[in-house]
Formats: sequence, C-alpha cells, structure tokens
Amino acid sequence: MEKPRLFGADYSVYVRSARLALHEKGVDHDLISVDVFAPGGPSPEHLVRHPFGKIPVFEHDGFRLYETGAITRYIDEAFAGPALQPSDPQHRARMNQVISIADGYLYPHLVWGLYVELVSKAEGGELPDTARLERARELAPVCLKALSDIIGSKAWFADDNLSLADLHVVPMIDYFLKVPEGRNMFAEHSGLVRWWERMTTRDSFRQTLPTT
Repeated sequence: MEKPRLFGADYSVYVRSARLALHEKGVDHDLISVDVFAPGGPSPEHLVRHPFGKIPVFEHDGFRLYETGAITRYIDEAFAGPALQPSDPQHRARMNQVISIADGYLYPHLVWGLYVELVSKAEGGELPDTARLERARELAPVCLKALSDIIGSKAWFADDNLSLADLHVVPMIDYFLKVPEGRNMFAEHSGLVRWWERMTTRDSFRQTLPTT
C-alpha cells in the first residue's frame, strides 16, 4: 500500500492543518511540493487534481480529495490514532464553528490583512494595501475576542481534548504572531496565550513548521 500523499506547500496554513492532523494521527505520508504562487500559476497537472488550482490535495488508496475541512475529517475517520473530533454533538458543533470562524475571519484578516500586508509585502519591498490593512486592524480584535470567549478557561477549543478546531486555527495564529501589533493584541487574551503555549509544545507543531 502506498503512503498517503499530500500535495501543497509547507507555507500554506491549510496544508499545515492537514499535516498537523496527519502527525497527530501518526500517519506516515509524503508531502509533494506544489507552489500555486509560482510564475504561471498552478500547473495543468495540478489543475487535474484541483479544478480551482488550490492546495492542499490529498490522495489515499486511489481516493483523491480537496478542501481542507474534508481532508482533515477524512484523516481523522480513516486512520487509527487519537480522535480529533468530539463525539458529543454540542462539542462537535463548537469545533465546526471555530473552523468556520478561522476560514471566514481569521484567514482574511489575521493572515492576509495583517501578516501579508505588514510582513510578507515588506520582505518583498512592496507597500501595504492601506484599505485592507485598516479593515484587518478593525476586525482582528473582534476575531481574537470571539476565540477567547469560546475557549474561556478550557485547554482546547471544542472540549477537553485537542480537536481539528485547534489544528485549523494554529497555523493562522502562527503567522499573525509574526506581526508585532498582532502579538500585542494576542497578549490581551490569557486563555489564548495558554492555548498557544500548549500548542507550541506539541511535536506536530514543531514537525510542521514552514521552511519557506
């Protein structure tokens, strides 16, 4: 049986979420490099795998899947190892809520609105999009308060155990905390700070740090 294959780039927050799930489940796999931001965009070969040219794409025993939420849920359900989804309906709903918050608000504002505008563009000698930056600065505190209210005094977002919600959020927070003002905002939420400290001690976190 061939090892599962994950297509994508390790800098992608969504590729990292899938890799985190694979590491937490103890699944040996191959990461096949695909850079969708390369000159010319996604290759024709990759567009066969993913008609929208995004990453990640996952392949296992002839089964191909794209969309990160579908991939991570499949990984949890198809492989042995610790459960990454709560069995309780309310806890699972909370997990799904946090994943949706990450996709709808954290990714556009914390990653693209702040990290890309203030860090990534600066490294490339580009000026930030001031409108996008202003909007991100307005909404980042709202994003953090929403997460803080959900986690409260708990160790993890969904229940007493690590779940896909944590694995979905942490790559985005990792980029956000590379922004000085992001670190200042984050420090105001003690529950999130404790959660971050727990996440960064996990082997899966260290094994999936971006190299590019």
